[in-house]
Amino acid sequence: MPKRTRTIKWEDPQISSRDTQNISGLDYLCAIMDGSIAPPPAAHLVGYQILSIDAGQAACGLNPSEYHYNPFSTVHGGLLTTLLDAAMTAAVMTLLPPGKACSTLELKVNFIRPVKSRTGPVTAGAKVIHAGKQIATVEGRLLDGNDKLYAHATSTCLISQI
Repeated sequence: MPKRTRTIKWEDPQISSRDTQNISGLDYLCAIMDGSIAPPPAAHLVGYQILSIDAGQAACGLNPSEYHYNPFSTVHGGLLTTLLDAAMTAAVMTLLPPGKACSTLELKVNFIRPVKSRTGPVTAGAKVIHAGKQIATVEGRLLDGNDKLYAHATSTCLISQI
């Protein structure tokens, strides 16, 4: 049986990581979107990209492919969770000034239906529910191009001084 291959290339993460002391989360994400800062290596590995950002909101997209499949020939739930986590964390990051960072403390995902390569591009849209000094809560939805719901999620992020 012929093997399929996929080559992944990424930039040095030390160069593209956020300089938290000098750039806000929103400015950092804008720089990734406009190409002046490389996305994190995980974005290349999974194959997602930031589609849009605004204060308290973010969207990341993925074109599902068979290399995302689990043993049931559907996109692995962990990859869809990664996409939702990326969007929800980005939504929180848009609210962070220089000197602040965030990390996921808790994540809950409900899968509604399977995603396959024939589903076409999917978008994880996220919106901050509440952002305090140390904790933010955020919700996300995974939709196809026809706004059909595939999963929804909530997350709690820790906001910390760096």
